[in-house]
Amino acid sequence: MQEQDVLQRFLFDGLAIRGEWLNLTASWQAAKQYHQYPDAVMQQLGEALAAATLLSATIKFEGNLILQAQGDGALKSLVAQSTNEREIRGWAHCEENAAGSNLPDLLGTGRLVLTIKPDKGEPYQGIVSLTGERLATAVETYFTQSEQLKTRLWLFANEHQAAGLLIQELPAQQEGDALEDWRRIEALANTISKDELLTLPCKEVLHRLFNEESVRLFEAEAVSFKCRCSEQKIESTLLSLGRTAIDEILQEQGDIIVDCEFCSQQYKFDKVDIERIFSEAVVQASSATRH
Repeated sequence: MQEQDVLQRFLFDGLAIRGEWLNLTASWQAAKQYHQYPDAVMQQLGEALAAATLLSATIKFEGNLILQAQGDGALKSLVAQSTNEREIRGWAHCEENAAGSNLPDLLGTGRLVLTIKPDKGEPYQGIVSLTGERLATAVETYFTQSEQLKTRLWLFANEHQAAGLLIQELPAQQEGDALEDWRRIEALANTISKDELLTLPCKEVLHRLFNEESVRLFEAEAVSFKCRCSEQKIESTLLSLGRTAIDEILQEQGDIIVDCEFCSQQYKFDKVDIERIFSEAVVQASSATRH
């Protein structure tokens, strides 16, 4: 049985700094099996999934965190999502020959959008311009500009694994000793190598980086790939488009076919299906009105 992917949080005792370590193997393989992207794009998707998972663990919420990078290059859009339960999925929209050694090569000029969609309440969205050569730098810029929190990320992905390391100052901390502590921990963390983060377990990574610090490691949290698409959600989307628009599509195409961008599941609706969907909606609306 394959070992389950995990995220682990840690805290530096006596310092106003927290951290997270993540290694995705099974969930990364599950997420990428549905896509045939160029290698450069696949690497960016792995890093984006690692980033979204790490970021979802920095806040307390119930819902979905969506990280999206958009640009005018060969890679048009990169999307990674993680729920508060660390259920992840992702996709990219790109040209067939998309290639590049860094983020600007692929995305060109663009922006990074971070959206938090709670199960209850209004969504929150932050937008910053894409900066730096790597996705990690763009995310760091987001936290500097939008959250005013010192944050550093190290993200790596290859054919087999995607991994990430995050350190972040705790909110509402003062300068002085806290600043010196941050600089020391940041310098130590910055010695991490791609091979170490991709292949070593959490405890060994933390020992190599911070063996002279007092680090408290918390219980591991399971991470898994899960697509939340469903026929019911697709039907709700069709209803939102309205009967006139749907009938026009049916007249042109005969059927309505919807492909899930995350898992490639295909949903097909003919005229009979559409009649049922809109008839049931009318009945439900009438019932709700009477009650």
